[in-house]
Amino acid sequence: MKYSSEPSGVYFMIDNKSFYASCEALRRGLNPLLTPLVVMSEQANTNGGLILATSPKAKKKFGLQANVSRQRDLPQADDLIVAPPRMNLYIQKNLEINNIFRRFVADEDLWPYSIDESILDLTHSWHLFGDSPLAVARLIQETVRSELGLYTTVGIGENPVQAKLALDIYAKHNANLIGEITYKSVPSKIWSVKQLTDLWGIGKRTEKRLNKLGITNMDELAHANPFYLKKEMGIIGWQLFATAWGIDRSNLRKPVKVKESSIGNSQVLPRDYRSQQEIETVIKEIGEQVGARLRHRSKQTGCLSLSIGFSYAASEEDGRGGFSLSQKIDPTNDNRQIARQLITMFRKNWQEQTVRNVAVYATKLSYDVGQQLDLFQDSKQQIKSYDIEKTVDQIREKYGFKALVYARSKTPGGTAIERASLVGGHNGGNAYE
Repeated sequence: MKYSSEPSGVYFMIDNKSFYASCEALRRGLNPLLTPLVVMSEQANTNGGLILATSPKAKKKFGLQANVSRQRDLPQADDLIVAPPRMNLYIQKNLEINNIFRRFVADEDLWPYSIDESILDLTHSWHLFGDSPLAVARLIQETVRSELGLYTTVGIGENPVQAKLALDIYAKHNANLIGEITYKSVPSKIWSVKQLTDLWGIGKRTEKRLNKLGITNMDELAHANPFYLKKEMGIIGWQLFATAWGIDRSNLRKPVKVKESSIGNSQVLPRDYRSQQEIETVIKEIGEQVGARLRHRSKQTGCLSLSIGFSYAASEEDGRGGFSLSQKIDPTNDNRQIARQLITMFRKNWQEQTVRNVAVYATKLSYDVGQQLDLFQDSKQQIKSYDIEKTVDQIREKYGFKALVYARSKTPGGTAIERASLVGGHNGGNAYE
């Protein structure tokens, strides 16, 4: 592989170590690395709350894993702190952290990757702050630690994918919380990885597909035929081959062109839903939220997608995890038309399975240049209904969603009122408590 023709720079991928748990520990005046603490969702369901974050101490001492362990896995330990999520606090800290990063790079060279990770392009600025990228990484860590009390891990690479792999594979396990991969070190740092799922972008399903092709580790992936990979796996095969060689040709300053935009919403239900009426209540609520988002963006949808996920027990019995389907419709952003179509799709495919997930997406978007009237319905009533929906949107925009809700949302199956107070699907809390 001729790396001389590949893009090369200095990129940092910075992760806030055990971010949610660290924020909660600091709010209590405790050391994030020495305090056994977990952040657990307050959502009541048949499996108990989900552990969203664990401190390093809780992970090591009790074996608890974020997004895997649940309330039932909590040990009977007096020294373990269980904290409810406060998403507003985490968002506020994320903004403060990224403002520190802006001291080291221009705005166009900073990309928040998630609520606890950011990519920094220091190609043109690292030499202003130290005699090496490693020294600059240490300076950033010390700055965040001294000002916010948070520990950060840093992956350094000559492109973003190298920085990401350096972060995940090495930085999080090194004493200084820094890892580095370069084109020169690809054979020793990437090809030496034996477990495919240790790499970003390779999950259990992709690992199984690679195993069927006779690929069990990164060295075998790097030396596979890329054209064969593309034939068997599509473009993802080519991307995985590039990752194995530490190649990333993306230009982070260049906006990504989306082939087809969509507007949607989804929800993991707070419990298993068995009643058709309760399930349809949630479908209508989510459909109406999608309709409101369409109107807010002055868009109409020409295609609706509905995905229904079954509960674990129902999946075992049915042999499927759920069903997904799409239906083309006349362009609209009308709540009633959207809800009517979604309910029709649901009733044609649901066979009384227990439901746990509902998702609705609107695609084939077009500009809302006028209301399409149905010749078989009263035109005045259609116009009146549309005006009512716009009025409801305006009231909610000014006074909040809960200022005006449909009566169905007050029934046992309704979730819209509770979800309106959530941030990122969890309790927002007070960032300044």
